[in-house]
Amino acid sequence: MQKLPTELYRADQVRELDHIVIKEYGIPGIELMSRAGNAVFRHLRIKWPNAKSISVFCGSGNNAGDGYIIAGLAQVIGLKVTVYALSDPENLKDNALIAYQDYINANGTITPFQVDQAIYADVVIDALLGTGLNKSVTGIYAQAIHNINKCRSHVIAVDVPSGLNADTGSVMACAVKATCTVTFIGLKQGLYTGLAADYCGEILYSSLAVPKEIFEKVATNTHRVVKKIFPPRSRCAHKGDHGHVLIVGGDRGYSGAARMAGEAALRVGAGLVSVATHPEHAALLNLNRPELMCHGVDNAGQLSPLLDKADVIVIGPGLGQSKWATVLFIAAIKSSKMLVIDADGLNLLAHVPEKHPDWVLTPHPGEAARLLRCATADVQQDRYAAVAAIQAKYDGIAVLKGSGTLIAGNDDVTVSTTGNPGMASGGMGDVLAGVIAGLAAQGFSLKDAAQQGVYLHGMAADLAVGQTGERGLLASDLMPFLRQLVN
Repeated sequence: MQKLPTELYRADQVRELDHIVIKEYGIPGIELMSRAGNAVFRHLRIKWPNAKSISVFCGSGNNAGDGYIIAGLAQVIGLKVTVYALSDPENLKDNALIAYQDYINANGTITPFQVDQAIYADVVIDALLGTGLNKSVTGIYAQAIHNINKCRSHVIAVDVPSGLNADTGSVMACAVKATCTVTFIGLKQGLYTGLAADYCGEILYSSLAVPKEIFEKVATNTHRVVKKIFPPRSRCAHKGDHGHVLIVGGDRGYSGAARMAGEAALRVGAGLVSVATHPEHAALLNLNRPELMCHGVDNAGQLSPLLDKADVIVIGPGLGQSKWATVLFIAAIKSSKMLVIDADGLNLLAHVPEKHPDWVLTPHPGEAARLLRCATADVQQDRYAAVAAIQAKYDGIAVLKGSGTLIAGNDDVTVSTTGNPGMASGGMGDVLAGVIAGLAAQGFSLKDAAQQGVYLHGMAADLAVGQTGERGLLASDLMPFLRQLVN
């Protein structure tokens, strides 16, 4: 698998990088376009060496120029090439026009696109729309995207799948579902969150051989999470060295959430884990996990000594929103301890918004919408903006869960690329809250605990699906893999 950069960029930042390369380093734009076309063609030949035919869809911008270069390269080696132009190529500008004219001068041909066009090719090249898309896709472009998605060919998207917002990962009415996406110079942040996973396929990268120092000229505060190596433990370590996590939650009927959060904290290495839960089931909670210290609590007075002993508090798994839950929630957030707030803890927080520098909030999109008092669709439309808004409103670290989970501190946003659709099942969030708390208890900063916790949680799920597949994955299936990964 190709090793990708960790830095992620907005589309305007990548345009700035392009400008620096051309103006300050004297690399002509047509040369960069040629390198981009060659990079896509190289990946095409590597992935599908037996392909005999390609169809290239070209739009009206620089993305089209890449498409014409790819078409020309394919024609040279004898592939059957069909180019569909969705706008008059003679109206192309600058380098894209040069690329088109070079293709025509090499005896290339253009096929008019028909609305009911059937596509017969081994590989389709999507060079319709580039990174500058900022409005819904309609008309003939929408029809072309529909036809591409309907065909059974492999699809390579050039730089970004047409119709996908390069900054947010949202779909602008419709988008190409690619087998792989070959992106250039800077990785676009929208390829890693939102709906992007359903449209990008495998993400491949080419720097286009631009000077490495250009990346120092355009600062970005958005990165992919990279797994850290955990230091070995002292041979003289004891349980008190690795922190005490307190899980507060588990109202009637929801004891499993608190139990899974507690076990997850233990599995990533917390020295001690206590659970403060509803008295009705406290005695039963640890029957299958006796290492958990379980306490029935009725009120804040009974919770107080448990709060005093803890290093990190998780509030929310199975908590509910009853009077009992509200009393415990207020007591927890009024403590001076590090906090991880999840599930109904977040729903209660939305009613009494406070700021706290030493907590991690872990909402899914619905909970994020309640925290921001907006619609869930608004959160998903721009997840980067949403996670930054949560962090700004509530302080601490904000984790916006979902495909391409985002972790925001006060000066950066990171994206986790681990995880799979099997995680769409009950209890996964409870396990994540326990993982983050368990890492924080061992001395990780809250930012590192959140970033590494999200990454390890997703990776454990990826290992857990193994050869059995994603359907039927249980949150508790992650436990042995969490232990494996922290070691």
